[in-house]
Amino acid sequence: MKRFWLIVAAGSLVALAGCHSFKKENIQPPTPLDKKFQPTVQVTKVWSTRVGHGAGNSGVRMEPAVVDGVIYAASTDGAIGAYDAATGKTIWEKKQRTHGWFGWGDKNRPDAVYAGGPSVFGDLLVIGTLNGHVYGLNTKDGSERWHVALPSEVIDGPTIAGDLIIVRTQDGRVYGLDSNSGDRRWVNDQGNVPLLSLRGNGPMLAANGVVFFGSDDGKLIALRQDNGDKLWEQKLASGEGRTDIERMNDADGAVILDGTSLYAAAYHGSLTSIDGPSGRPLWARPFSTYTSLSISGNSLFAANEESQVWAFDKSSGADMWKNDALRYRWVSAPAVQGNYIVLGDIEGYVHWLQTSDGALAGRERLSKKAIRAQPVVVGDLAYVIDVQGHLVAYRLGAK
Repeated sequence: MKRFWLIVAAGSLVALAGCHSFKKENIQPPTPLDKKFQPTVQVTKVWSTRVGHGAGNSGVRMEPAVVDGVIYAASTDGAIGAYDAATGKTIWEKKQRTHGWFGWGDKNRPDAVYAGGPSVFGDLLVIGTLNGHVYGLNTKDGSERWHVALPSEVIDGPTIAGDLIIVRTQDGRVYGLDSNSGDRRWVNDQGNVPLLSLRGNGPMLAANGVVFFGSDDGKLIALRQDNGDKLWEQKLASGEGRTDIERMNDADGAVILDGTSLYAAAYHGSLTSIDGPSGRPLWARPFSTYTSLSISGNSLFAANEESQVWAFDKSSGADMWKNDALRYRWVSAPAVQGNYIVLGDIEGYVHWLQTSDGALAGRERLSKKAIRAQPVVVGDLAYVIDVQGHLVAYRLGAK
């Protein structure tokens, strides 16, 4: 079956793989930024570097990983590297030269079209590619330990759970791989995959022997970690509407676990809290998003399909505040940095909003290119990467 991918990029759903794109005049222009804006928090750019040419036009979110003072990042043109998270100094870099989508000319690897960003555990780095390969690399120098070929694209970062690597491919399958060899332990085939879907997958969550993820047909699914069997599923979207696009109900964001409660949302669906052990819904409210959520204290933070930024009470789903200032700026998923949430937009701006009331507090321009990946916050630094591979670390201070 031929699939059609849609990507939320320049503020609209842009059709790929043969679909007709929307006319330019139908795309909502980004809300202009307030030129009189006065920041209330000081933002300092600590360092910057570049990782290849980033995600480019692939539509994937190349989110870096930060572990033990090192930040790991990759690009779809075969660049991958490790950098000192405090200074940005290069620890090692690898650039695999490819020629075309199938890696012609690279004798060592079938391809190096990295996608989704790396995952790291101990001295193992795992990353997938747009050609369906998964690589296990040494975190010390980037040398290859193993690689395995899967039958479809891997466009989100693999999840490492002890000696198991969990990988989802774009044909709806989830694989459990041995972390030492890449050998397949199990596979779960979700069956029918929608003909029309957003371009991308949210990262999977492994906790308490269970793997949680949002599916392309708008469900939250729980699998046994040891054998891949399905434990339960819950709908996050109804799939109602008059057109194919209106009926599209992809769940592309990360699943959040807080205590025993799970939080997830879907495009054209709902924001839902679910009891993790039983799969029983605790509450749900209408909310459509194409990005991940963030949580801090008693608050959930999310951007809806029009890039309005919201805060909700995590215990009930009740509204706490909404900010319209970034509407149609097609923001990334938010991340929490101290008393602020940080997120990027389509024009390369990085914004900080107060978690208490959503007021805009800071703004910096990383570049003129879109920021699609969720910022990564570790300690007092926020790491932000744009689609051209420009990676910047920001620190907040008193104004």
